[in-house]
Amino acid sequence: MAKKSSHDTPRLREMGFDPGAPPAEALATLRALRERPDAPLELIAEALGGIASPEAAAALAELEANARGGLRRAIRGALFRLHQRGIEAPVSAPTAAAAPTSIIEEGLTALLSFADADGARIVWMLKPRGGSGGGLRRLWGLASESEGLLGATLESVTRKEYRAQRAELERRAGTPLFEADGALADFILCEAWRQTPEARRGRVGDFLTLRAELLASPPAADFHHPIYRELAAQLAIDPPAELVREPDVGAYKLSAAAIKPYAEEVSGLQQSTIVLSRMQQEERVGTVVERALGDLLAGETAYRLRRHLEDTAYIFARSGKLEAAGWAAAAAARLHDRVDPKRSAFFQAFMRAQLGALLVEQKEEARDEPRLIMTPAEAMRARQAAQARMRGRGAR
Repeated sequence: MAKKSSHDTPRLREMGFDPGAPPAEALATLRALRERPDAPLELIAEALGGIASPEAAAALAELEANARGGLRRAIRGALFRLHQRGIEAPVSAPTAAAAPTSIIEEGLTALLSFADADGARIVWMLKPRGGSGGGLRRLWGLASESEGLLGATLESVTRKEYRAQRAELERRAGTPLFEADGALADFILCEAWRQTPEARRGRVGDFLTLRAELLASPPAADFHHPIYRELAAQLAIDPPAELVREPDVGAYKLSAAAIKPYAEEVSGLQQSTIVLSRMQQEERVGTVVERALGDLLAGETAYRLRRHLEDTAYIFARSGKLEAAGWAAAAAARLHDRVDPKRSAFFQAFMRAQLGALLVEQKEEARDEPRLIMTPAEAMRARQAAQARMRGRGAR
């Protein structure tokens, strides 16, 4: 029997839906309701989450293809409820913004590395080489999240050379390369090229010409990341604060110039001469953190963080860190759907870590730099020391 959903409403009942009907019957009714011009899609998605069958999960995956905003969140919540009952959405479900089929049809494969501490990752795009010699054509790129494309080369290698070079690169880098979606790798490199400053593009080489030798299709202007399909059941969760402990997430840094005013405000609260209880101080710091989240996690900054989380979730999934992959994907989905980050445990912890890291850096710099201004007490001690030295010389 279909499980009665906690989101069951009189409206669906008035339209003919019976949550107590057998699953096949309940599902057929909801499919019919979807076709009505006044269809309450969010309610339908929530009701589908109460039908414990793979067909309900497939219907939700179909509904997600053109979903946005509240509807997408309702679908993800329904998929998550089914996931908790051991029912997964089909991985091959179509999406509205699926990767360009032309790239997939050309036999493109790819390898990706983890991003290093500076946000740079290795990207290999590979395509079988025609002719009797076989082998591969490889477009090798180094993409930085902050600086754009750092380098790109196109070359032909035998499969033996490819295996040997991959093993050597993994040994030197101390990290494996992971098999990846060819369209995703192409988008990473093209996006990095678009973000490369004009003054530096000459050093990178003519990337678009190199790419054209490998692919006939034009660069994609946008891309529907595979994680939203592969990790659909985890997207409705609130990512926990523990995600910040993952080095590939915690090491990510927002612009120091952007967060400096908020860090200085927190520092001022900590050093204030006004006596505040620990609770009062924490409340005021929390207010600063929430304002920083509202101001900074928007526009280009939010997009770059979202892209980092998407790619990190993708690599986590391929390295066996499935729980962390789901958390990172859920965090990326919140930015994608422009959900207010202020009430998210992860984004609260993320912003506090950003502010804290900058304050530590500033303290270390202040400790290492020579002091140009002394406090009155320091000036008095310095004067006394100088007088003592003078007396010592006179005594000699």
